[in-house]
Amino acid sequence: MVTTIIIFIVILGLLVFVHELGHFIAARKSGMKVDEFGFGFPPRMFGLQKIEGKWKIIWGHKPPLDKDQTVYSVNWIPLGGFVKIRGENNEHEEDPRSFINRPFGARLITLVAGVLMNVLLAWALISVGYSIGLPVALEDINQIPKGATFTDSQNAIIEVVPGLPAAEAGIKPGDIVVSVNGQKFNNIDELRDYIRGNAGAEFNFEIKRVTENLNLKVQSIKEPKPGEGPTGIALANLGKLQYPWYSAVWQGAKTTIVQLQNIVVGLYTLISGKLGLSSLGGPVKIAQLTGQVADMGFNYLLQFTAFLSLNLAILNILPFPALDGGRVAFLIIEKFRGKRNNQKLEQYVNTAGFVFLLLLMLLVTIKDVKGF
Repeated sequence: MVTTIIIFIVILGLLVFVHELGHFIAARKSGMKVDEFGFGFPPRMFGLQKIEGKWKIIWGHKPPLDKDQTVYSVNWIPLGGFVKIRGENNEHEEDPRSFINRPFGARLITLVAGVLMNVLLAWALISVGYSIGLPVALEDINQIPKGATFTDSQNAIIEVVPGLPAAEAGIKPGDIVVSVNGQKFNNIDELRDYIRGNAGAEFNFEIKRVTENLNLKVQSIKEPKPGEGPTGIALANLGKLQYPWYSAVWQGAKTTIVQLQNIVVGLYTLISGKLGLSSLGGPVKIAQLTGQVADMGFNYLLQFTAFLSLNLAILNILPFPALDGGRVAFLIIEKFRGKRNNQKLEQYVNTAGFVFLLLLMLLVTIKDVKGF
């Protein structure tokens, strides 16, 4: 449990820190004044300021030694980081380096830079994963991409049809078939042929589920409906797909784009009501999944972190108040109007959006805790 919490904190910290680093770099490059860039969240442990070429230490929450220099702080709560850009909340109109006084393009780039950094992080993680062997599921073992190697193949269940024998026996998507009736199979073709050849029989499935092995009895259907199969499962060869380093970067980019598309489709399905709110997961659920993935190995954890980074990117770019996408929406409205928005109204809307998100996270967290 402690190990899971530590791994979860490290991953969450990495994702948030990289996101905020994107805002920081873009703001500095755009000529904005960054008051503070922090590692972790307050209260502050100490801060550093570079004054006349020398680094000075600021202990605790003492004021900066020089208001024109950025404070680089280390904070007590290790959950990522933050960046304070002067004027980001529509203040400091008198300062030309204030966010509110910078050109439209500079502000737009600064707002979306965090999202872009999360996408780049995912790309980097997936590319590293491909160079050492990234877990993938292949439906046809003979269709390994050119130049790649596929190792550690296992017979994985990727779909379980509700109401059919496998589902009723307790088999779940993601389970690994170790053996059936004591027999082991080299690939899913052999396993599929065995099950079809003995339709109507009772099968004893030895299943590996994360770190535990289960024995589940499945009474198959002698004459299944077309496309369902005797047990109601879909199989794939789960293994590690590895590319040479010079190909891993390109393959990582393609996989990143595909994953982004899949996340957008999934989000649309959720918003359109095709998936209920019960499918949402909060920090507790993500922490639980982190522990399960960590038990499966470093390669799986790498892939999972990339997936979380892309999810964070997509969620942040949504045009909802308090999110980066919401602030981009206000910026675009301002551009079309040709004058500044009502700053108090914009601040109220962002605050309301932030409160709503906090309440939603609280509700999802309560649901996750009750689900344990």
